[in-house]
Amino acid sequence: MPKSKRDRKVSLTRTPRKGLEAKQALIAELRQCVDTYRHLFLFSVANMRNNKLKSVRSAWKHSRIFFGKNKVMMVALGREPASEYKENLHKVSKHLRGEVGLLFTNRTKEEVNEWFSQFKEVDFARAGNKATYTVSLDTGPLEQFPHSMEPQLRQLGLPTALKKGVVTLLSDYEVCKEGDVLTPEQARVLEFSDKREQRFLIRIETLWL
Repeated sequence: MPKSKRDRKVSLTRTPRKGLEAKQALIAELRQCVDTYRHLFLFSVANMRNNKLKSVRSAWKHSRIFFGKNKVMMVALGREPASEYKENLHKVSKHLRGEVGLLFTNRTKEEVNEWFSQFKEVDFARAGNKATYTVSLDTGPLEQFPHSMEPQLRQLGLPTALKKGVVTLLSDYEVCKEGDVLTPEQARVLEFSDKREQRFLIRIETLWL
């Protein structure tokens, strides 16, 4: 009896990777943007969130945003004067370190700076982030939590119990102090408590005309 195709196992080691052709295509695309758009801005990102960056891409769909693959972007622009695609692009390449990206646009410098200076979105902190302020919970009912969450809250370290079907904090509890490096447990409690601490920010660092 022939084997069902649904039962066929696929080894992840055989999954094809993007190779030289993909890198060459990205280089060509970046250089085409250099030729197409009037301005190139290099930006840095604080507290990276893919969903937040997606909303920025949507707002700037009239332009082009590239994020990640810094080494490939450096090759596209040129690492030094001898290899740069256009004059002074090697100066932009020098800043392609860490969580940075490129914005190609026909918008003016003033328009770009104004939009990004006003763009700030707050999200939940992750484990490893620093707490931006102190968060404490007072003794008494925690009516924001359903009774089914009480065991989970106890596992996260909160002194809770069910009283008449209501999650109740038995003593004051300090979730975190300002400046603390958050543990996974602290990050989960902040999320459950709807305490958003981290600001997703994009800063314009360099302009190439």
